[in-house]
Amino acid sequence: MQQIFESAGAAPDLEGIHAALLAWFAAAGRDLPWRHTRDPYTIMVSEIMLQQTQVDRVIPKFHAFLAEFPTLEALAAAPTADVIRAWAGLGYNRRALNLQRAARAVLEEHGGVFPRDLETLLKLPGIGRYTAGAIACFAFEQDVGFIDTNIRRVVQRLLIGAEEHGVAGEAQLLALAAAAVPPGQGWAWNQAIMELGALICTAAAPACWRCPVQNWCRAYAARRAADEQAFSAGAAPPTPPRTRKVAERRETPFSGSNRFFRGRAIAALRSLPAGESLALPELGRA
Repeated sequence: MQQIFESAGAAPDLEGIHAALLAWFAAAGRDLPWRHTRDPYTIMVSEIMLQQTQVDRVIPKFHAFLAEFPTLEALAAAPTADVIRAWAGLGYNRRALNLQRAARAVLEEHGGVFPRDLETLLKLPGIGRYTAGAIACFAFEQDVGFIDTNIRRVVQRLLIGAEEHGVAGEAQLLALAAAAVPPGQGWAWNQAIMELGALICTAAAPACWRCPVQNWCRAYAARRAADEQAFSAGAAPPTPPRTRKVAERRETPFSGSNRFFRGRAIAALRSLPAGESLALPELGRA
């Protein structure tokens, strides 16, 4: 573990970081519905919904989806058209298909009992390294490390430095995230570091002034040192880097595109009564 941290620089004061971040999360963490359960099916539903979708949009869909498919068995047995219909509003419908495929795999290959180890979870359809880690941690309270967008950003800034000075590779960030997990507190730690990235250590405008781990953050320390150096030299402190806008590009017209017809097809299927289907030629004409 020491070598992992030394590869990123001096070993951090993990004891101080753990205490500060966990205390902040206990006081400021949001009351989210999936934080009140350890049911692996419910955790899987929430984690797949939260991929590329904001929390505020997920919460009502999470409740509605579980009301319609309250158990692994209910989701596995449901017509796929009903699952896609219930997913409406979340986008990326492939996630709904993968969710149902994973539910069926747990029933057919594991007797309805969720596997607990990462290697077996990763074999479930549509379950990647992040989702497998999240299920192992949030359902079974295992001390595993994993990274999503928020964790990746916090680990980079806290343990390596600001992104503008070089972004670490995925393997290094995952190793650091895993090594930073405090023994016996994986659930709270991973929730806390995700929460920090979502609420304070954001991509465009990090609120460093109220960050609970400011004293240990390498990105913040480097910024402070640069400001002090500029001030002692009589120059104005450097301004924070501006968020670059993505270069404009020509987009192909939406009408008539693959996305347009895919959306029309899904809308046509959703409008069907439960249990009914359309033959492919009929769907094409529709």
